[in-house]
Amino acid sequence: MTEKTSLYDFHQKHQGKLVEFADTWLPVQYPTGIIKEHQAVREQAGLFDVSHMGEFLVEGPEAAAYLDHLLTNKIANLKHGQMRYSCLCYADGGTVDDLIVYRFDDEHFLCVVNASNKQKDWEWFNQNCHHDVKLRNVSSLISQVALQGPKAIEILGKLADLSALPAKPYWFTDQIELAGKKCLISRNGYTGEDGVEIYMQNEDALAITEAIMAAGEPLGLIPCGLGARDTLRLEAAMPLYGHELDSETTPLEAGLNFAVKLDKADFIGKQGMQEKGLTKARIGLQLLDRGIAREHYEVQKDGAVIGHITSGTMAPTLGKAIAMAYVDVDHVQEGLEVEVVHGARSMKAVICAMPFYKRK
Repeated sequence: MTEKTSLYDFHQKHQGKLVEFADTWLPVQYPTGIIKEHQAVREQAGLFDVSHMGEFLVEGPEAAAYLDHLLTNKIANLKHGQMRYSCLCYADGGTVDDLIVYRFDDEHFLCVVNASNKQKDWEWFNQNCHHDVKLRNVSSLISQVALQGPKAIEILGKLADLSALPAKPYWFTDQIELAGKKCLISRNGYTGEDGVEIYMQNEDALAITEAIMAAGEPLGLIPCGLGARDTLRLEAAMPLYGHELDSETTPLEAGLNFAVKLDKADFIGKQGMQEKGLTKARIGLQLLDRGIAREHYEVQKDGAVIGHITSGTMAPTLGKAIAMAYVDVDHVQEGLEVEVVHGARSMKAVICAMPFYKRK
C-alpha cells in the first residue's frame, strides 16, 4: 500500500504532481516545473519533502562500538552534535546502503537511511546486532523537509535564533523551535548547495512547513519535487542507491574512499573490499554530441564495451549533458574520449572531473 507523508495536503494545495516513490506518494514536480525548481535551489532556495527517508535510533552503552563494527566510517570519535556519512556493507564489500549517522551523546545515535532500503537495512541492523544496544525504527513517527539553497539560512533566521543553528556542515542542533514546535536541524543536504534538513514529529510537519514557506517566499523560496532533487544531486555528483551504489559495488569502487576507514578495527565488508580490489570505478562524463546518456547505456572505447551509464541528464545549471558511469579501471583517464551507445545510436563523450558543479 502506498503511504502518504504528513505533507500530502501541502502537496495537493500547491498542485504537486504526485508519483509513487519508495511506496510513498511524493511530488515529482510542481506547476513551476523541474528547471525552475532546480534554478531556485541554485540561486535562492527550494523546499523538499523527504519524509520517506528511514530513521533508526541506536541507544545503549555499546552503541558506538556496534556502529563502528557495522559501518565503514569511524563513528566512535564523533563529537556530540556531529554527523557523518557512511556506508553499510555486506561481508563481500558490496553496498547494503549509504546513510548518515547523528550522535546526540555517548549512548544515543540516529541513523538516517534511504527510503527504498528501509526494511532491508532494518533487518541488516538487527541481524548484525551483537552488542548491548537497543534498536528502534522510528521512520513512521518522523517527518523531514530539506531547505536547500544560498538563502536557506537567511530564511531560517526569520524563524529561529541563528546563533542556535549549526554553524558548520555536518553538525546538527536538536530541540530548536520553529513555529512553536520542537525539531532537529542539521547542516547538510543532497543538492550541492548550503542548506539544512529538518526533522520533526508528524503532527508538527504541516505547521513548520507552512511557516518556512511564508518566511521564504519573499526571498524566492518555492516547493520542489523529486525531479529537481535528482538533477541537483547529479550535478553535484552525489551517488544514489540503485544507480551508483548496489550490492555488486563497493564504496571504494564508487569513489567514496573518504567514508571507508580501512585503518580502523574490523568492520563488516572490510576484508571483502580488500580482497576484491578495484576492477571498476565511477567516473563523470560530458557528452560532446547532442542527446542524453540514460541509465544502462553502454560506454565503449574503440568498439569495445568498457562500462555502463548509471545516471544521466541535461544539467540545467551547466547547459550541457552529463552522466555518471562505471568503467574498467584501465580506462579511468580524464580527457579520454569514449562513445555512449544505445542500440544503433552512438554519442561521443569525454571523461571529466567530478563534481560537475561546485558552489562558490
